[in-house]
Amino acid sequence: MLLVVNAGSSSIKLAVFDQALRQVLAGSVTEIGGDSRLNLGDAGGPVAAPDHTAALRLILAGLETRGVAPRQLSAAGHRVVHGGRDLIAPARVTPALLRAIAACAPLAPLHNPHNLAAIRALQSIAPALPQVACFDTAFHATNPEVARRYAIPVAEDAKGIRRFGFHGLSFASLVARLPDLSGAPLPRRLLALHLGNGASLCAILAGQSVATTMGYSPLDGLTMGTRAGAIDGNAVLRLATDHGIDGASRILNRESGLLALGGASDMGRLSRSRAPKARFAVQHFCYWAVRHAGSMIAAMGGVEAVAFTGGIGENAPAIRAAIMDGLGWAGLSADAASNRQGAARLHTDGSAVAAWIVPATEERQIAAETMRCLGLQR
Repeated sequence: MLLVVNAGSSSIKLAVFDQALRQVLAGSVTEIGGDSRLNLGDAGGPVAAPDHTAALRLILAGLETRGVAPRQLSAAGHRVVHGGRDLIAPARVTPALLRAIAACAPLAPLHNPHNLAAIRALQSIAPALPQVACFDTAFHATNPEVARRYAIPVAEDAKGIRRFGFHGLSFASLVARLPDLSGAPLPRRLLALHLGNGASLCAILAGQSVATTMGYSPLDGLTMGTRAGAIDGNAVLRLATDHGIDGASRILNRESGLLALGGASDMGRLSRSRAPKARFAVQHFCYWAVRHAGSMIAAMGGVEAVAFTGGIGENAPAIRAAIMDGLGWAGLSADAASNRQGAARLHTDGSAVAAWIVPATEERQIAAETMRCLGLQR
C-alpha cells in the first residue's frame, strides 16, 4: 500500500493506492488548527487536530480502523508545489532534499512550507517509512529557455523570477492516461486544458511540455476563480501604490477573476445565472482560454488533439463547447451530443483535431511517480 499526501495550510488530503495503482481509500483532515474534521471514505466527524502532526496521526489511526495498518504502507508520496530550477524529478526525501524544498519556499510561500510540514510530521510519526516528493513544477522543466526567461536583468532572473508553470502533475497524468482512453498513441501535438478554480493550458509536444500559461506564480494566464490571470506589470504597480503590496496581492489572488467579473467564483453558479455580469464572466473565461490556446498551438507549430481536465474541464459542457467552437479555425469539429453527455470523445468523425475529456488523477500520478522513484512496481 502507498499513501499519497497533499498538504495545504489548513488541510491534508490523502489517498491510499495498492501496488496496481488502484485507489483503496481517500479522505482528508480539514480546518487544521480550528474546527477540524476527519473524513475517510464515506465516514467523517469532528476531531482535535491542532497541527499537521496531529492530523497525520489521526489519518494513520483512521486508516488502521479501515484495514490499512501503518506497517502495510510501503511508502508515502507528497505533492510539493514548487521545485525551483533544480528539483525537476520526483526525489526520495533526505535531509538535503528537505533543505532544497525549503530554499524554494520564497517562490511558493503559501504552499512549500505546508508541504514541508506534512513531510516532517510523517517523519516524526513513521521515521522508517520512505517518502518521495513529487513537484508540480517539474513537468514544465522541458520548456525551452526562451519560454522560461523573462526579459529582465540577469540578477533578477538569478533570484528565481522566471516562468515555472504549474499543474504539472495534472498534465503528466493526462499524458499517461490519454492513450489508454483513446486507444491510440499520444498525439504528437497536444493542447491540454486544466480548467478549474485554478486554470492553465499546456502545449505538449511529443509528450513534453514546451509552453504553459502560468508563469512565476499560479496567478498568470487564464481568468480563474479568484485570480486575475495575465495583467500588465504597470497595472500591478498601480494596485500596489493604491493598496500596498499586501492589498494588491489580496486583490489579484483572492478578489479578482470570475469573482470580480461575475460576483461568484463558481463556474456552475455563473453558468446557471441569467445576470449580465455572470454571462460576461463566462464569456471572459472562454475568450481568454481560446486566445491563450492560440499561443500554445503556435508554440507547438500546430495541434492534433485537445484534452480537457479539471473540475470545469470535466463537468461544464457549455464551457467546453464555447472553447471548442473558438478552436474551429484549428480544425476542431465538436460533436455537440457527445459534449452534452460528457462522453470521453468529443470530436466528430471528420474533425481534423481530436478532443477528449481526461479525468484528473493527480493522486494516482503521485503514487506512480513515487513507486518509480523507489524502484517499486511500474
